Amino acid sequence: MIFSLDQDIQHVVRWALQEDIGDGDITAALIPADRSAQASVITREAAVICGIAWVNAVFFQLDPTVRVEWLVEEGQYVSADTELFHLHGPARSLLTGERCALNFLQTLSGTATVCREYSDLVASTTVRLLDTRKTIPGLRSAQKYAVTQGGCYNHRIGLFDAFLIKENHISACGGIAQAIDAARQFAANKPVEVEVESISELKQGLAANADIIMLDNFSLAMLREAVELNSSFGNSKAKLEASGGINRDTLLPIAQTGVDYISIGALTKDCRAIDLSMRFMEL
Repeated sequence: MIFSLDQDIQHVVRWALQEDIGDGDITAALIPADRSAQASVITREAAVICGIAWVNAVFFQLDPTVRVEWLVEEGQYVSADTELFHLHGPARSLLTGERCALNFLQTLSGTATVCREYSDLVASTTVRLLDTRKTIPGLRSAQKYAVTQGGCYNHRIGLFDAFLIKENHISACGGIAQAIDAARQFAANKPVEVEVESISELKQGLAANADIIMLDNFSLAMLREAVELNSSFGNSKAKLEASGGINRDTLLPIAQTGVDYISIGALTKDCRAIDLSMRFMEL
């Protein structure tokens, strides 16, 4: 599978427009077809702006005559009441595309803003914060992109680009070593990660040469022990990833244990949309 963000943007925007407009915007139809308008979109709260390409695609697909004039850049942190962009074109088109465009922008900016908050908390460390597959259905690639705009990093995109061997996989395969060996034989070029729940299982993962070992719900003491064990374990080059119920309060102490990665579902699943507003301007 080849991941193309540009193709996905066009696809998801087309779907969102169809979902919203159906067989026609009956309220916008009240406005004379030849009436032009200008509009301004502002943010009511501080945010990391993300989603410019989605907004542009909404109005281009809806009406190529609409002109979008951006006043900020992708990934830029802005304060409350900042003007984000202007729209110029047929009044009907501006109103029909408003909600669809702002839905993308507020959701992706919300994701990017949460990620910036988390990444700032561990800026004094070398850890990388990773997202998960806990994304809004249909917006996987969009949210994964937003994560990077907020200063965090992507885990695997889906079930196709990397192995993540968990408890049930291990049980079905007959053990950690057997599962890792099966993964190497099935697709030798794919990263192999295994989830462990104890120091004993960690040792098995290291012995089997896993690329990444996920330390599930390890205490701080166990995380420090895992880092020390990994650094002294023969020729192992495994990366260590902490996971499990991590929040703003527990994040920094976990990062300070020396793990390579911390995966956090809240980066994408708990994000809150940014409050945006569009207002018509005087011509």
